[in-house]
Amino acid sequence: MASLFRVTGLITALLLAGCQAVDTTSGGAVGVERKQYMFSMLSTQQVNQMYAQSYQQTLSEASGKGVLDKSSANAKRIDTIAKRLIAQAPMFRPDSAQWQWEVNLIDSPELNANCGPGGKIIMYSGLIEKLDLTDDEIAAVMGHEIAHALREHGREAMSKAYGIEMAKQGAGALLGLGQDSLALADTVVQYSMTLPNSRGNENEADLIGLELAARAGYDPNAAISLWDKMSQASEGAPPEFMSTHPSSGSRTAALQAAIPKVMPLYQQAKGAR
Repeated sequence: MASLFRVTGLITALLLAGCQAVDTTSGGAVGVERKQYMFSMLSTQQVNQMYAQSYQQTLSEASGKGVLDKSSANAKRIDTIAKRLIAQAPMFRPDSAQWQWEVNLIDSPELNANCGPGGKIIMYSGLIEKLDLTDDEIAAVMGHEIAHALREHGREAMSKAYGIEMAKQGAGALLGLGQDSLALADTVVQYSMTLPNSRGNENEADLIGLELAARAGYDPNAAISLWDKMSQASEGAPPEFMSTHPSSGSRTAALQAAIPKVMPLYQQAKGAR
């Protein structure tokens, strides 16, 4: 056990030594102010380029299967909603105005959507159709995904994974630990560092996404109805402690607490329209 604490402490020290604290976004009305630690050898540009290649491959495969939807009513809906949300992204992150944003719809029953590094958005038709999403609810989920990209949660996770692997190799060599001890250290690191931070990232994306939607003129209350629908569609989900996503109860409570902060922004945007 003493060796376990030694390796965990060493991993933490090596991770911090290889990372730098950054502010990816401003706090906004919702007040997301957490410092993030990124591996210094893994730049924003590198991550964006890597994801752009993966994104294009996904689109190519979808096109080859005839499921890349460019012309349906839903494709036009998400394009319009995305443009309004993207226009608000520089409020949190000015350099996002220079990103090569893309939005695409894939005809698939998956209840899924994502926005990868650099602003590459994919929505799946199953999410829209099976949950019968309104435009406000689409804006809520898309704003959430855009927030992940603005906060560089992907780069943050890659930095952590890369740093942990390098630190483990160094720790194993320095302390002479066997594979069993390192496997146990993996579990400690996962549940004391990786999963709580992932839940924190989800909460950040909820809050920033809520403000993005409000600034774009979409009703922030739709975030509540969206996650209610998602919760009903995801019965049997694992308990919050074992999941990287907040439970529906804690997620709804956090959103409800934040809605009064962004409601004036929504009313202003709605009045301007």
